[in-house]
Amino acid sequence: MNESQFLNKPTTSYSASVISDKKEDFPPVSEEVITEDDHDENDHIEFGIDRSKQGSSFTAFFSVVCVVAGTGALGLPYGLAQGGWIGLFILCLSWILSIYTGVLLIRSMYYDGKTRLSSYQEVATAAFGAIGGWIAFFFTAITLVGVPVLYLLLSGLNLHNVAKGSSAELTFPIWVIICTCIVAIPFLFFRSLKEMGFLSIFGMLSTVIVVLIVLGVAVKEAPDHVDSHHDGVIWNMFPIALSSISFSFGGNPVYPHVEQSMRNRKDWNKVITIGLTFCVVLYFLAAVPGYYVYGSASLSPIYESLSDTNKGPKFASIIIITIHLILTTPLLLMSFAIDVEKMLKIDPEHKSFFVEWTLRFIFRGALIVLIAAIAIFVPFFGDFMSLLGAFSNCALVFIFPVVFYYKLTGIKGKRWYEYILAFLTLLLGVVGLIFGTISAIEALNDDFKNN
Repeated sequence: MNESQFLNKPTTSYSASVISDKKEDFPPVSEEVITEDDHDENDHIEFGIDRSKQGSSFTAFFSVVCVVAGTGALGLPYGLAQGGWIGLFILCLSWILSIYTGVLLIRSMYYDGKTRLSSYQEVATAAFGAIGGWIAFFFTAITLVGVPVLYLLLSGLNLHNVAKGSSAELTFPIWVIICTCIVAIPFLFFRSLKEMGFLSIFGMLSTVIVVLIVLGVAVKEAPDHVDSHHDGVIWNMFPIALSSISFSFGGNPVYPHVEQSMRNRKDWNKVITIGLTFCVVLYFLAAVPGYYVYGSASLSPIYESLSDTNKGPKFASIIIITIHLILTTPLLLMSFAIDVEKMLKIDPEHKSFFVEWTLRFIFRGALIVLIAAIAIFVPFFGDFMSLLGAFSNCALVFIFPVVFYYKLTGIKGKRWYEYILAFLTLLLGVVGLIFGTISAIEALNDDFKNN
């Protein structure tokens, strides 16, 4: 599977007052119920979290952008080529609804105003019992384990292709192993996301640099593509384009851990709003010039559309986006590992320091080896992942947060615009799920026919 095939598959401003409930439902995330008598030496501890040991909201912003933006931005011009300029409307709608569900998910974690649920799975369990929890765990595992496999696969493929014919030429499996070793260093030796804030900063910067490179080269090549064909809307491809574009905001499984890593959790609504807004700005910078210059001939990733006279920028884009993939992978794996370790009680509360670190090292070491093995040996994994991702991404980003929130807080008593937002969110999720699944099945069918 080459890089273009991978990125062609579906992978992925409202203020707090707009998306909050009436105060009688439960205290909003940002609200602390503290009386004058409550202030003492422990007043930095809230909902069982020692905020004095947490990271900044600025770091959380970088984490959101690093996890959400990236390869998705480079595939958006192709998404517009599929559906036409109307894809920009889909992009804006997905942006608004992703902010909405990102806030709903975190608010659901505080639904009783007394305790904080620690993960997506615990929210699902609170809403629908153990069955709901295991269903949510299955979907989050698909994203938090499956996507890292694809990222390692793509990183190894990129480096293999770049080094081919040079003195640094190595086989594809060796490059995957090298990328895995780099990913393993922070994953094995850091406990939580707040300790890996520097990865998210560099990961975000790598995405910005690639988008700016593509933007600059596209503007430079515009005079050579004045005859590019554009469509306002391509109705027969519109559902597939909607499915592809709506998957560009898939960070929900990581949000509970990002929010938990924040010192000032009351800033979450601002962090998610600014973070996803920054992502959509990057998306527009990549999508509009890319589609305008290259039109219906736009490829995914868009730097594949650059002419051969610009091999330098294309080479730089491949290397930098590979760096982004390698830096994002530990963030996704860390979120999954934290959830599993909590289930297995691998933490300081239940284990001694030596036992905790030993068990954590063994578990994470086994996980990273398994992921590398899948990336190297499993055939058609990318397309199998696309099929599962059509379910998991739409469910985790658009469907589950709304369903869980209304189950935990009740249907009645919401403001009228919340019902409209909820309906649009569920509609987008269902449509994306259906047509994303169709697209993935067609890709798998082609795989089996051609091999």
